[in-house]
Amino acid sequence: MIQPLCCPTVFKTERIKMLDLFKKNTEERPQDVKSIRNTVLQFLKDELKKVEGGEGNNIKGLQLFVNADTEERHMYESAFYYEEGDRFRKNYVQKIADDYAIALPDGWTMETVFTDTLPEEAKKIPNVNAALLILTRKLAAQKVATAYLKVRIGEAEKEEYKISSTTGKVYIGRERKVQTIDGFYRENTIAFPESKNESNKYISRQHAHIEYHSDSGFFLLFADEGGIPPRNKIKIRSADEQNPIKLYTTQIGHQLKEGDQILLGESALLEFSYSAEENRT
Repeated sequence: MIQPLCCPTVFKTERIKMLDLFKKNTEERPQDVKSIRNTVLQFLKDELKKVEGGEGNNIKGLQLFVNADTEERHMYESAFYYEEGDRFRKNYVQKIADDYAIALPDGWTMETVFTDTLPEEAKKIPNVNAALLILTRKLAAQKVATAYLKVRIGEAEKEEYKISSTTGKVYIGRERKVQTIDGFYRENTIAFPESKNESNKYISRQHAHIEYHSDSGFFLLFADEGGIPPRNKIKIRSADEQNPIKLYTTQIGHQLKEGDQILLGESALLEFSYSAEENRT
């Protein structure tokens, strides 16, 4: 008599094991706003306790990176009071620091960033789609940050530009080598040459520049003389903002975030990212 390849009991047992494993993983993973918040706060507490005894003074800021799909994003936004400015930092994280006598310096910052990819240098938080980067004075001074600017509309010398925290000021404008309003020489790193492309027409010779701010660990976009009213303009649209941001002064920079679209003049468009175009999903 031909024996069956496997006893039905075996199949049943294995199926139960798989269901139990799935149930366990589901229970471990936070499923609501409160549990997500508590999971992240517990992780923050454990990490901050490592800097007790005066080391907290070296912290410049905390960056909380979140990689959540469309269905989950609202839970993470609510968990970290994303629409309420500094509430999560003041009411929750600062309280942890106070409870454990962690002397964070005046002016320390915390930012929540929604991103498609969690940065490698950030520490993954178990069971949630988030990672934490503690930015210290030492880290801010030594870390080399890299970013990319993709030309989406308009005609520049290259389709994509790579910049880093060691590059210095990255000038943006029409033509590569130009003379500024005050008569001095300027070389544009991201240059839009004279061409028949209509999008290039309204870009100033000294339109804007980008520089890295080591204290915060971010790239900042500044308008130059040719990029503020009544001359040609600069607008930025972020993925998490409905209304575009306009730059009206050369003194205050805009902190660039993943996916920011930078409109120069009427229609020339750059897109900012921390990963090259070929590596984006």
